[in-house]
Amino acid sequence: MSMPDLPPAQLERLRAAYAEPARAYHNFDHVQEVLRHYRDVAAGPGWRQPREVELAVLYHDAVYEPGRGDNEARSAVFAVEEIGRWQADAGIDAGRVAELIRLTARHGGFVPSDFDADPAPDDVRHFLDCDMAILGADPGVFDAYDRGIASEYRGHVPAWLFRLNRRRFVKALLQRERIYLSEFFHQRLEARARANLRRLITHKR
Repeated sequence: MSMPDLPPAQLERLRAAYAEPARAYHNFDHVQEVLRHYRDVAAGPGWRQPREVELAVLYHDAVYEPGRGDNEARSAVFAVEEIGRWQADAGIDAGRVAELIRLTARHGGFVPSDFDADPAPDDVRHFLDCDMAILGADPGVFDAYDRGIASEYRGHVPAWLFRLNRRRFVKALLQRERIYLSEFFHQRLEARARANLRRLITHKR
């Protein structure tokens, strides 16, 4: 996959942020996978603010420490700082980038209508769905993702607490009327995501 169009020094710093050894899932491979879905949207429904959304994809997990509740907020701050440092004259709405990143802290807590009043509601729905697309991946890819998340939390959160919270999160997703906020992802991935999640909680009883 082609690299994002960033100044070389900015890209180097971005890749370094994702290169910490403990990142079994939230690494640059994850960013590239979310970018793949970003490009699928670009080729389909399209983006109203493509540059801002792409930067939100690139920076949404730039700061990641398992168990902390402020990773998204810190990633948003880092994104704004980096945009200001390297692309201050590029006309980018850094506030929008930060807003999108902060929303990822509440995955699974939204319904599509939550963004009806947003100036570009489909951008928000598609962006959040891009990050959640892993749930609807092929079973082998989904299982690798689940193992990666467990690996990241090992040593940071007691195993019993991780399993409890993970199961609670999965069950909450399955109880929702829909996992994906946009029609584009709902139609393509909803059924497989539900199958993966049901298999996960059945297997881990």
